[in-house]
Amino acid sequence: MSASAAGGSEFHLPETLSWEELQQLPDTIAEGVELWQGKAVWNRRGPLEHQQFAVRMRNALEAAARRAMREEPGGSDQRRWQVGVETNVFFTSDKSSFLTPDFLVRRCLPRGADTFATDTVLVGEVLSGSDTPRRRQWTMYRYAEAAIPWYWEIELDSGATWDVTSVRAYERVMIDRSGLAVKPLRPSVYVAVGEWEPDGLGIEFPEPFTLSVTWEDLAF
Repeated sequence: MSASAAGGSEFHLPETLSWEELQQLPDTIAEGVELWQGKAVWNRRGPLEHQQFAVRMRNALEAAARRAMREEPGGSDQRRWQVGVETNVFFTSDKSSFLTPDFLVRRCLPRGADTFATDTVLVGEVLSGSDTPRRRQWTMYRYAEAAIPWYWEIELDSGATWDVTSVRAYERVMIDRSGLAVKPLRPSVYVAVGEWEPDGLGIEFPEPFTLSVTWEDLAF
């Protein structure tokens, strides 16, 4: 596997890497690589507009989380959240498997703590040209297997306007195996539970906290 390094030269990645070995790579390369079971997965970053929409959604989620925590100041740790953008979510203690969602919500952790799937309650992606249907499904399966309750997608019109065309929310559910003659390939999946388009009034959703987002919040 190779990737273009700064200056246009080709940087060849080994097929497998440890987290420690990944950290030794140049930042311009390491920031675009995910690991799955020690195998390097090239995660192409979208254009500037892609990051801008991710940041806008992060800002909307963070504002909603802060409102919820102010309204329930004595709530349990399970009702305390932190919101991030392009943060690694680790699936194993040795960090040999991790993905980097465009935005996420996790339970409150100490400053500087790594983000593991067990502490993550929502992950989201801004879909771009590199998000093929196969890559999208593979990513969703990994998050569902890790028991992350919520998965969100922002779909863009990648033409001249760079507008949001839709926002979708998915909830993780366990498949009921009773009465099935064949064992399901995947015991848990995401099912769509919300979809919004810009001609509506905005995004309203109750989980993991009460969320209200106007289209102006996401406007380019």
